[in-house]
Amino acid sequence: MAETDANKSKKRKAKPKVAEPETVGEAKQLEKEPKYWLLTDDEVLLRSPEPEDEYKTSDSWRVFRIMGEFVDGFDNLATITRGVSLFGSARTHEDDAMYSAAMETGRQLAEAGFEVITGGGPGIMEAGNRGAFEAGKVSVGCNIELPFEQAPNPFQTRSLSFKYFFVRKTMFIKYSNAYIIFPGGFGTMDELFEALTLIQTRKIRNFPVVLFGSQYWQGLLQWITTTMLHEGYIGEEDLKLIHLTDSPTDAVKFIIKTFDEGNGPSAPGSGEQS
Repeated sequence: MAETDANKSKKRKAKPKVAEPETVGEAKQLEKEPKYWLLTDDEVLLRSPEPEDEYKTSDSWRVFRIMGEFVDGFDNLATITRGVSLFGSARTHEDDAMYSAAMETGRQLAEAGFEVITGGGPGIMEAGNRGAFEAGKVSVGCNIELPFEQAPNPFQTRSLSFKYFFVRKTMFIKYSNAYIIFPGGFGTMDELFEALTLIQTRKIRNFPVVLFGSQYWQGLLQWITTTMLHEGYIGEEDLKLIHLTDSPTDAVKFIIKTFDEGNGPSAPGSGEQS
């Protein structure tokens, strides 16, 4: 069940905090520690059944918990109609130029009438929330339960916490009209390519994706255009809604332009999400 401000008061058994590993080697060493195996609901669900495994008999019942998390998410985000999600590394520090850029982007989006949505954690997520929060506008955080604690950042007007990644990802897509992707790691890439896949398969339409930080993204974009496109695995039209920029103002203007074009009276089916 998604946790919101309304139900945070319910007491929970405190979980021991486990420091986030910085390297693969540290992660492997950490896995050997008995206290590490505090399984999240996501991990339990995704485990393959084993003989005499108690989990294999409970998967069908777990559907009700998943359903409840979807319902809570839909209920709490139902009023978000002009959402824009910002993604990027949780490891970006406050003195980093990208933190300042994400904060300014969040502020400009909020002042343009968009609700800012992030993963609710530190780094770029905090910066995006902070920009909207300090502008006095809607700032949404969709946090996720991890083996190591990810504390919600304090710059949220609406805070939810999810146990299942796929439920949380659904909320990002459903309540966003665009993504702005700042430099980040595997999680950031996951959100980027999921959006591009849904655009390519027409599951979502008129959905701009802004890549912020040309120096960071140029290698990936070069590979996409010279290898994926050249080999015929994607088409040129699949890249039309990708916009590369180093300017918060330019990013917001591009989203406003695409949003207005997609939702204008002369655009049949525009803004439709399946």
